[in-house]
Amino acid sequence: MTSAPDYSQGIDAERALKFAIQHIRGDRVQIIEGIIEPVSPTWDHERAARLVRRQIEDRVDDLECVEGSGNLDLPGSPNWFIPDIAVVPERLAKGGSALLPDQTLLVVEVTSESNAETDRVVKRARYAEYGAPLYLIVDRMEQSLTLFSEPGRLGYTRVDGPHPFGTSVHLPAPFDIVLDTTGLT
Repeated sequence: MTSAPDYSQGIDAERALKFAIQHIRGDRVQIIEGIIEPVSPTWDHERAARLVRRQIEDRVDDLECVEGSGNLDLPGSPNWFIPDIAVVPERLAKGGSALLPDQTLLVVEVTSESNAETDRVVKRARYAEYGAPLYLIVDRMEQSLTLFSEPGRLGYTRVDGPHPFGTSVHLPAPFDIVLDTTGLT
């Protein structure tokens, strides 16, 4: 858990905002470019995430990792993301604090009508900037999967897709598995 902000040297707006959203009772919220947004996925959204999660879980266990939707902090920016799925080393998943995108092995976002452009544009750019090695977008609006890799400050330099739902998509090392997307249609 994050400690209370120290205001003795003035107010650190980023730290205060991130502290506040972690203490909202009941709802989970994220911050997208300074805008507080509730995280309230629909059942079909959760179904798509579950289909991906089930296909990666054995490999995640082999890698001594966990998959979930824990908090990702992007220090120095007005962003605090709650991805649909993030795969992180088990040793880092202890303690309850937020992790950084470069501590993940894979981040998966499933689009909804309300957040599709955010996932395609803002989160893609920010995950690359903050070093998430693999970013997979399950785009329910476009009915496709796109895998981004090789992150840098200017974005991802490799793009695999978009692949229409119903095709197989290879997740590279350290996963080295093929996702069956037929159930996403």
